[in-house]
Amino acid sequence: MIVSDLVPAQLAGLLRRGELQLRLGPFVARMRSDVPALATDIAAMYGDFTVCPPDAFADFHVEVAREHGLRRWIKPMIRFYFDGKPSFVPLPVTQAFAMLEWGLNWCVAAHCHQYLIIHAAVIERHGRALVLPAPPGSGKSTLCAGLVTRGWRLLTDELALYDMQTGLIYGMARPINLKNQSIALIQDFSPGTAMTDPIPDTTKGTVALMRPPTQSVQRMDEPARPACIVLPTYRAGSTPSLTPHSRAQTFLLMADQSFNFNIHGERGFDAMAALIDRSACFQYTYSHLADAKRTFEALWSTPA
Repeated sequence: MIVSDLVPAQLAGLLRRGELQLRLGPFVARMRSDVPALATDIAAMYGDFTVCPPDAFADFHVEVAREHGLRRWIKPMIRFYFDGKPSFVPLPVTQAFAMLEWGLNWCVAAHCHQYLIIHAAVIERHGRALVLPAPPGSGKSTLCAGLVTRGWRLLTDELALYDMQTGLIYGMARPINLKNQSIALIQDFSPGTAMTDPIPDTTKGTVALMRPPTQSVQRMDEPARPACIVLPTYRAGSTPSLTPHSRAQTFLLMADQSFNFNIHGERGFDAMAALIDRSACFQYTYSHLADAKRTFEALWSTPA
C-alpha cells in the first residue's frame, strides 16, 4: 500500500494515533502528529511512498506536536520529538511540514553511521550518479530539482548515503527543499510541478517542498555508482561554465560537507578518497536551468 491509497480520514487517523509508518529508502519512520494540516502535506508530497504495517519495525519514532499552554491559542507553536524527547526550538505551526522534513534529516545524519553521510544532492542517469555537494545557498537544490523534472532520477536532495564497502550511493527520494527565489525558478522552468505552499519566515527564508517524481520513488531501493562530483554555483546573469576542479580541493570540500567523516576515522578518510578517485570533478557556474540541462546532457553523452 502507498500513501495515495489512503483516504484523507485514514491517513489523518494513522498520523494522529502515531501509527503512520513510511518507508524512506533504507529506513522506516514512524510518525505522529496532532497538526491536521500535516496529513494534507504528507498526502501531497509522499503519495507514492510505501506505508508499512503499524507493527513493523521502525528506525525512527518522530512526532510533530503542538505546544501546550496559552501559546497554543495566542501564537500556536509546534515542536519536533525524537523517541519521545523534544528536539530543537519550537516553530510556528505553519512550519509543521518543514519541521518534519528537517527533523527527519537530523535523524539520519545523527544516527545512521553505517553510511558515510554527505550533505549533497545526488541524481542518476544511465546508471551513473551526479553528486552535487555545496554549502547552503549555492544553487544545489535548484539544479537538482530542475534536472529531475527533465528525466534524471532523484536519489536525494540533502543526504547522500555512501556505502563505504560497495562504493555505491543510496538515497531516500524524499521531497526537494527549495528556498526563496528557487521556488519561482522551478515553477517557471517546469510549470505544474507539485509543491507545498510557500512557507515564509523560516530560518532559511521562504521555503517550499517539491514532490519527488513517481519513478524516483519507485526506484528508491536502487543505489547508483558515482561518476561525477560537480560543485555548483548559481550566479545571476553568468554564462554557463563547467571547468575541472582539483581532486584535493574536492576532497576537502566533501569532507567538510560530511556529517560523520570524523566519526569514521581512517575508514572514512579512505572511503572519501576512493569516492573522489572514481569520480570526475568539476566546478559549474550557471544562471539558467535550460543551460544546465544542456551542459549535463552533453557531459553524460561522453564515455564514462
